[in-house]
Amino acid sequence: MIKMIEDFATEYAREAQGTQRVMDVLTDASLAQKITPELRSLGQIAWHIATTVHEMLSRTGLTFAAPEGEELAPASAQTIADTYRTSAAAAIEAIQSQWTDAKLFETSDMYGDQWPNGLTLRVLISHEIHHRGEMIVLMRQAGLRVPDLYGPTRESWVEMGMQPFV
Repeated sequence: MIKMIEDFATEYAREAQGTQRVMDVLTDASLAQKITPELRSLGQIAWHIATTVHEMLSRTGLTFAAPEGEELAPASAQTIADTYRTSAAAAIEAIQSQWTDAKLFETSDMYGDQWPNGLTLRVLISHEIHHRGEMIVLMRQAGLRVPDLYGPTRESWVEMGMQPFV
């Protein structure tokens, strides 16, 4: 559970930067990539991340601009990336301006349960990381180069002259 707003702001800003780097690699053509026909496409997962920031945090009473659009992902990778950029920045600003650390210990109705707001912030970060991992698999299948996030990718490793793992 997050216990201090500045701890959240620091961690989320770092993770959002990584998510933004992933979003910025997407192409319009890559958005249709799927593992199987019945699962979400790369574009739909990216849009889910971009719109969940507001959807989840608005349940706690935070107010900031909601992304425009319905549940169906737009066909523009740039629109998805820009929406995420705006939503992530607005979330940090809303939390810093509307809450004090004490608000993190108050509970809100979250999908039928009562969660401390600090838990909701932790789940928001974990949720984003989880779906970002799904995106990376689909990006590789779509032939996109994924960015280094927590260390070098295979491609970066090779470019550094290192023997890649198989």
